[in-house]
Amino acid sequence: MISKKLAIEVLNEALATGADYAEIFYEDSDARGISIENGKVDTSSSSAATGVGLRLLKENQCVYGYTTDLTKKGLLALASSLNKSFHGERVLTVTKLDMVKVKNRNPIKRSYHDVSREEIIGLLRQGVDAINELKDPRIVRHICSFGYNHRGVAVYNSKEKWFKRETEFARMNFFVIAADQTGFETGHEGPGTQSDISFFKEKINIREKALKAAKVAIQTLGAVECPSGKMPVIVGNGWGGVLFHESCGHPLEASAIAKGLSCFSGKDGDLIASPIVTALDDSTIPGEWGSIDIDDEGNPGTKRVLIKNGKLVNYMIDDFNGRRMGREGNGSCRRQNYKYCPTSRMSNTYIANGKSTPEEIIAATKLGLYTKGFSGGSVDPATGEFNFGCSEAYIVRDGKICEPVKGATLIGKGFEILKNIDMIANDLEFGQGMCGAASGSIRTNVGQPTLRIKEITVGGRGGELK
Repeated sequence: MISKKLAIEVLNEALATGADYAEIFYEDSDARGISIENGKVDTSSSSAATGVGLRLLKENQCVYGYTTDLTKKGLLALASSLNKSFHGERVLTVTKLDMVKVKNRNPIKRSYHDVSREEIIGLLRQGVDAINELKDPRIVRHICSFGYNHRGVAVYNSKEKWFKRETEFARMNFFVIAADQTGFETGHEGPGTQSDISFFKEKINIREKALKAAKVAIQTLGAVECPSGKMPVIVGNGWGGVLFHESCGHPLEASAIAKGLSCFSGKDGDLIASPIVTALDDSTIPGEWGSIDIDDEGNPGTKRVLIKNGKLVNYMIDDFNGRRMGREGNGSCRRQNYKYCPTSRMSNTYIANGKSTPEEIIAATKLGLYTKGFSGGSVDPATGEFNFGCSEAYIVRDGKICEPVKGATLIGKGFEILKNIDMIANDLEFGQGMCGAASGSIRTNVGQPTLRIKEITVGGRGGELK
C-alpha cells in the first residue's frame, strides 16, 4: 500500500485545478494457474500486478489514468498530468483520511498460497480420470484447469475516507471437445468460489462436473438441428440465468440508465415484467463468486431488489453515474484492476424462486424447447434486443423432455421476455462466469430457478417445430 500521508499529497495535487472528487485505487494481486490437457500437465503459470489508478471527477466529467511507478514522484506526476484536464480553482482540500470498516463476509481461512501444486493436480485428476473412463473416441481434446487470484486493494478518496480489502477467489474449468465426420461440439463446466480449497473437496462433485462437460459435447455432436419459429421455451436453473444477466441485467446498470441508453431508462415504478418476477443483485452472499464486502468507491456491498413483483424498483448505481440520476451509489461500482476506470456492474444477479416445480413446468408444456445453458450471444442495452446460442437444448413434447437439438438461438428483446415469463420454479441455483464491459472483466454470478417464457423466437436450421 501507499502511506496515508502520500495519499493526501496526491489527492490534493489531483484537486488543484477544480476537480470536485479524487480517488486513488491501489492494487497488489497475484494470480496462479495449472492446466492439464489430454491427461498431461500442460501449463503452470503465475503472474503479479501492482499499480495505482487515479480518477478525477468534476460534475459530470471524468478523467482516469494509471501507473506502476509508486514513488512519490511518479504518483504526483500522474496527478499533475490528469488535473490539466480541468481549468479552475481548487474547491476541495484533503486534510485527513479516516478508515472505513465493513464486515468481511469472505474471510481467507486457508490461503491458496498454502495449497501445494500436487494437491491441486490431484483434484484435477479426478476430472481427467472421469473423462478418460468414458473411453469415447469422439472426445478429441479435454482441458482441466484450476486458477486462483489473491488480491489486495486500498482506496483513498477526497471524501477523506480510505479502506482496504483482501480477497481470494478460485475457479476450476472443464472444457471438452468432441468431434466426428459431421464436425465438432464443446462442453464446459466451471465452478468458482471465494471460499478456500475445501469448496472443491466438499461442496462440488468434481467427477460429475467433468462428466457433464463431456456428455454435453458428445450428446450435442449427435443431436439434430433445432427447429425454428415462435414457441414456449423453458430455461433451466443456474447457468440459464445468463439470459437475464445479458438481456436485462446490463440495461439495469446506471452506466446505461444515466445516459438514457437503456430500454429501461425512465421506467422507475413501471410494470416491466410479469407480476411473478422478482429479480435481485446481491453482493452480500458469503463465499459467492460475485460477492464483495465494499465496492471500488468505498460503498458497502448491498442486496438490491431490482424488480419486485414485476415492477422496476431499483438499479445498480455507482456514485459517478448517480450524479446524473440524482441518486447515491448502492455498492455497485467495480473494475477488473487498477488499469480500468470503475463503473456500475453486477455481482450475484438472479431471478428469485417462484411457486412451481420444474416438473410442473415441463408437464404444462405441450410443445416447445428446453435449454440448460448458453454458449454466447450479444445484447444492445439501448433497445434490449438480444440473440443467444444454446449450448444444451431439447425438444419438449406432451410434457416430456425428448430429443436433444443443436444450433438453437433465442432471439428477442429483454423487456418482452420479462413480460412473457409465465411460470417460475423453486429450484434457484447460481452459475459462475466472467463479465466483460467498460471497466474490464469481473467475476459475476448468474442465477435463476427453472422458468418458462410462454413465447419467444427460436432460430435454427431444422425447419418447423412439429
